[in-house]
Amino acid sequence: MASNGAKEPLLSWSLDPATQKTKRQLRKRRYLRSRSAPLANVAPPETNGNVSIPRFKSIFGKLNPSFREVAIYFAVYLGIGVVIFYLVRNQIKGKKTVGVLDALYFTIVTMTTVGYGDLVPNSTLTKLLACAFVFTGMALIGLILTKAGDYLVEKQEVLLIKAMNIGQKVGPTEILKEVEINKTRFKFFLVLFLLLILIATGTAFLVIVENLDIIDAFYCVCSTFTTLGYGDRSFSTQAGRVFAVFWILAGTICLTQLFLCIAELNTESKQKAIVKWVLTRKMTNLDLEAADLDEDGTVGAAEFIIYKLKEMGKISQEDISLVLQEFEELDIDQYGTLSISDLTLAQSS
Repeated sequence: MASNGAKEPLLSWSLDPATQKTKRQLRKRRYLRSRSAPLANVAPPETNGNVSIPRFKSIFGKLNPSFREVAIYFAVYLGIGVVIFYLVRNQIKGKKTVGVLDALYFTIVTMTTVGYGDLVPNSTLTKLLACAFVFTGMALIGLILTKAGDYLVEKQEVLLIKAMNIGQKVGPTEILKEVEINKTRFKFFLVLFLLLILIATGTAFLVIVENLDIIDAFYCVCSTFTTLGYGDRSFSTQAGRVFAVFWILAGTICLTQLFLCIAELNTESKQKAIVKWVLTRKMTNLDLEAADLDEDGTVGAAEFIIYKLKEMGKISQEDISLVLQEFEELDIDQYGTLSISDLTLAQSS
């Protein structure tokens, strides 16, 4: 994007020979404004054929496991970890309580990379197992952050908006709209609130159960959540390790989510500044020429919207070319518009 907004057009179609051909084809027709767009809440008709039309499903569904699948992966990981580290418990040295609990505690501490040092591998086998579990555990933490964390936060967002509008009639549409507008901000405050609760809970628990003074307890909380794991302060009692199994996982995930929210807020702020600049700056002759895709001397609403979205960085030249290519493939009669006959011919071919 040119800094002065006038030196070079953003849609440089003339540089690509293939694009020039597309432009010559576009000169033969005019962009027609569609009278209406399909309603977002209208479901496509069901078909009884062999091919079903998926609705509201991501094509990356298999790559991004659902909350339930992540929970299953997590349970399997913990189950395998407990069994393995219980069987090799005699090859792990340190402060021990109950065999199964220690194995679970060691698995969580390894997975979150806290590594207190109160339980450490003491043989070649256990060291290799720890290496394997720390890498797979970090990958699983990534899945939890991207799926489970967002799922739980979004549930809390809806409850928060309902609480803010208590006594008022707020429907699902208004709630979803409010969540979408301030999604990142709500997420930030909710994660911060949960993190503060976990810090206070952990500090109080370490003071009451582990008999640490308040400074040492707070120090242990901070070294745990940041995964420093100095090892001079940790959970040594049976009750403490039961608490730590849940608390360590929740705390490390919350802190990471908080940093992700801060990065998102910063990105959103920059994006809003770009959008504001694009919408408030004056159009120039070069902008008008760049936006005139069919080169008829005028810029229609569709052309103007495409140009502004490109300038805002919301779409790229590649996106426009791909969409235009799909349109050309569907426009069988080459009239510059799509009709039911076009779609029927395109599907039968």
